[in-house]
Amino acid sequence: MTVQLTTLKNGFRIVSERMPGLQSASIGIWVTAGGRNERLEQNGIAHFLEHMAFKGTRTRSALQIAEAIEDVGGYINAYTSREVTAYYARVLEADTRLAMDVIGDILLNPVFEPKEIETERHVILQEIGQALDTPDDVIFDWLQERAYADQPLGRTILGEAANVRGFSREDLAGFVAEQYGPGQMILSAAGGVDHDVLVEQAEALFGGMAGRGAPEAPRARFTGGEIRHEKTLEQAHMALAFEGPGYCDPEFYTAQIYSIALGGGMSSRLFQEIREKRGLCYTIFAQNGAYADTGMTTIYAGTSGEEVADLARLTIDEMKRAADDMSPEEVARARAQMKAGLLMGLESPSARAERMARMIQIWGKVPPIEDAVARIDNVTTGDVRVFAETAAASAPAALALYGPVKDAPGLDELQAQRAA
Repeated sequence: MTVQLTTLKNGFRIVSERMPGLQSASIGIWVTAGGRNERLEQNGIAHFLEHMAFKGTRTRSALQIAEAIEDVGGYINAYTSREVTAYYARVLEADTRLAMDVIGDILLNPVFEPKEIETERHVILQEIGQALDTPDDVIFDWLQERAYADQPLGRTILGEAANVRGFSREDLAGFVAEQYGPGQMILSAAGGVDHDVLVEQAEALFGGMAGRGAPEAPRARFTGGEIRHEKTLEQAHMALAFEGPGYCDPEFYTAQIYSIALGGGMSSRLFQEIREKRGLCYTIFAQNGAYADTGMTTIYAGTSGEEVADLARLTIDEMKRAADDMSPEEVARARAQMKAGLLMGLESPSARAERMARMIQIWGKVPPIEDAVARIDNVTTGDVRVFAETAAASAPAALALYGPVKDAPGLDELQAQRAA
């Protein structure tokens, strides 16, 4: 399997990988414009725009968009993250041209019909309400808000309800004009695809777009801090974050392996000590997230109000212990989990198309998968211990608490425990 990359004269990029033996294909366009590309008054508009993409074009109604893909047994969807908005479809090989035509249509010819805007406005407000009623969703938005206070990266992807209520057709069209230039678009496809055919169709659809730059997203600054919302719930929810490397940082893979060893599975330290041995919670995990210029290791757990204080303090204890005695066996297990997750995921054309788009966004090329495997294998126990020491003792931190949390220790107390 060979990755092929072509860039049109206006900066639009096409990347593909044919996967022999597959009769289906995943194809989509990733736009390097997400939540962190919004100004304060625009917060939530990237996500609103994603919703509106399926609500009608100059040539297709909303129903016709859905029917065009589903009539051939395919699937079409989209998502918005903090750094990208993606529009993608999964179809049989014979229908890739149709999928590309539909995706191109929704990106190039949206009508933003006022009635549909009002319908989606209501849908998104319901989505915001649902998120606020889901503690283990909303707590991560609050944690992000504390970690990157008063910055685009710290704002919720869904946006504030007040913003969503006020967005107009002109606002949507304005964001497209600012952020949806051909240089911000990456067509990525994997499975039963022909690169030359993709390039030909992309040239016909997107080649006429005028090349233009987009405003650069502000550089992120991890501020840290605490947010606490007391509410009568069955569970006390705790999310704790520590500043980590961005995905271009040499320590990115070390951070990933550390988070897996600390709380990435049933054999991890947090799971074994806090859930299995002490029974303090049902769910506890650690994960590492990264952006272009920053990142964070996040620990989440839910427990009773009576036990949240013990859980929080034990979490810090486990972090400090990891810095002292993280074993070669634990690091080897975490490396194996990371490699297996990467390689198993790439058996899916959807995951492969996603990875290629992200690699183009980050590096401007798609490094061989062997490079990623080698970087994982090169992380040593010593590397992980050094990273664990920084995380445990000195990395800037953010804390979010929700539910019956009046007895939970605050960030200052946990910081003192880290320093002890």
